[in-house]
Amino acid sequence: MSRTILITGASSGLGEGMAREFAARGDNLALCARRTEQLETLREELTARYPHVTVSILALDVNNHDQVFEVFRAFQQEFGRLDRIVVNAGIGKGQPLGTGRFDANLQTAQTNFVGALAQMEAAMEIFREQNQGHLVTVSSVTAVRGMPGNVNTYAATKVGLAALSEGLRVELAKAKSPIKVTTLYPGYIRTAINEKVKNAPFIVDAQTGCKAMVKAIESGKSECFVPGWPWTPIGFLLRRLPVSVLARLF
Repeated sequence: MSRTILITGASSGLGEGMAREFAARGDNLALCARRTEQLETLREELTARYPHVTVSILALDVNNHDQVFEVFRAFQQEFGRLDRIVVNAGIGKGQPLGTGRFDANLQTAQTNFVGALAQMEAAMEIFREQNQGHLVTVSSVTAVRGMPGNVNTYAATKVGLAALSEGLRVELAKAKSPIKVTTLYPGYIRTAINEKVKNAPFIVDAQTGCKAMVKAIESGKSECFVPGWPWTPIGFLLRRLPVSVLARLF
């Protein structure tokens, strides 16, 4: 039986790339994002390439929290079951604290954390009813430590997302639930969200990065840095470096 995978923020970047990878594996797709015209183009591409795959699309603004619950339910009703939900939608709009751009930092916090919380709530309601499912949250390698400047608020939202995911894993393990939770920590993958980043070490193209993300998801592991090399050892080191060294690096 084919799986059904819901991906938020699927109109571009990592969401679009993961959709292509899952379609190639024969999975049915429930894709949502604000920009439905780009979703339409992606659906046409995927259904032409993989005629046996069903691709459904809906408009979704993750800051419209009622809409999050409505869209997830609509997809569940359409397909009958959701096997995996990928909480991917997010923005990278932060600015250094105290520089007059609270609006940018607030929008980043609301979208990346509160919006993600709404998605996780909606996903878990469905998975608890089904007593099965795989929740995937897309954090960031920047969640390993506090990051300076423009990345500060963005990194903080990804820390919060990772903590929500870990707390949920603990809860589900205690209950011996079959529901799985995976947290991804992508390194630098070339997408629109980071195209203006000047220092992006070990950056890979979107296709390479999304292949690594899907491989990590399929592994079923609780946490994965992606691509695994070199970000797994880098993550290990970042957690242990003193602030004085981080200040020189970033």
